Amino acid sequence: MAEVAFNGVEKIYENGFHAVHDLSLDIPDGEFLVLVGPSGCGKTTALRMVAGLEEISAGELFIGDRVVNKLTPKERDIAMVFQNYALYPHLSVYENIAFGLRLRKEAKEETHRRVTWAAQMLDLTPYLDRKPKQLSGGQRQRVAMGRAIVRQPQVFLMDEPLSNLDAKLRVQMRADIAKLQHELATTTIYVTHDQVEAMTMGDRVAVMRDGVLQQVGPPQELYDTPANQFVAGFIGSPPMNLLEATVAVNGGVQVEFGGAELSVPDEALNAYPQLRGAHGRKIVAGLRSQNLHPAAERPDLPTLDAEVELVEALGSESIVYLKIDAFAIREGQHEEVAEAPTSAEGIVAARPNLVAEFPAHTMLRITERIPVAVDVARMHFFDGETGAPLR
Repeated sequence: MAEVAFNGVEKIYENGFHAVHDLSLDIPDGEFLVLVGPSGCGKTTALRMVAGLEEISAGELFIGDRVVNKLTPKERDIAMVFQNYALYPHLSVYENIAFGLRLRKEAKEETHRRVTWAAQMLDLTPYLDRKPKQLSGGQRQRVAMGRAIVRQPQVFLMDEPLSNLDAKLRVQMRADIAKLQHELATTTIYVTHDQVEAMTMGDRVAVMRDGVLQQVGPPQELYDTPANQFVAGFIGSPPMNLLEATVAVNGGVQVEFGGAELSVPDEALNAYPQLRGAHGRKIVAGLRSQNLHPAAERPDLPTLDAEVELVEALGSESIVYLKIDAFAIREGQHEEVAEAPTSAEGIVAARPNLVAEFPAHTMLRITERIPVAVDVARMHFFDGETGAPLR
């Protein structure tokens, strides 16, 4: 086992595409780090550079105390798990798990011991004589995991290993992989575009965008104190509501959006002190869905007037999609939903711009107008041009 360290690592392809920019990131021995971000953000490229499948354009990459820039994948002592399992269909489960050990010419007794150990750990013992086609998707992924762990490498690399599984299996495999990594205590880098996986599995989460590391920290830290507007909108399910707002400072501090003027309490001003000097500025206000409530249940909070667009009843709660008179910020674009703009093709582009989590028993009708209570003390505030937090 070993730590992994990126020291100013860059990846520039021959066509000039800059996939990874100045990546510096230390992953301690035994840590489970999740690299997360939208498609094309550079997370898989970063993983492939650790694996030796992509050359490093600049900077240094350490595994343990060795610079591995010029080492072959075989010399790096890593094991990789892919999203497509990469199993040999003509070999049994036992033979698939043992394949790497036999290539390394391990003794037959040691190979058998490790395969048996891995099969027990992964609940594969009853299936050792079966071929991959006789297994479910989750069982095939466990075989791929078994093939990796029997090698007892310094580092595990996992590239979206759950993306081919159905929703129920993904939930189960998330727990299985996290439990396995905890038991083995092997340094693990896990790549996913699914921020729910990132939040539930990683000791720390590293968020990337356009090849640049945005923030790295424990999952709850990213959720509670996002480093910028992008991280705020990416981490969380449903995503944070991001709305254009205007600041007014007149004795107290107010933010204006959605046809309302909301007073900002001291709790929020202490977290975002730059609001006090932002009179007249356009900013971005962030509201988590769980900080919006039916007005009748929180009469102590200020309200917005909203129209109900859609209700998703989930049993334990209802996800309510609302439309208010405001500009929604989505992936750096301003979208005016109140006036239902029409595209060149004549398609109405208006969408709900506010998502709330209400109690399951809340009775709502589509197109109904309702007051929505806003917990302003829990809001986040970002610079309207740079996306930096107003801290």
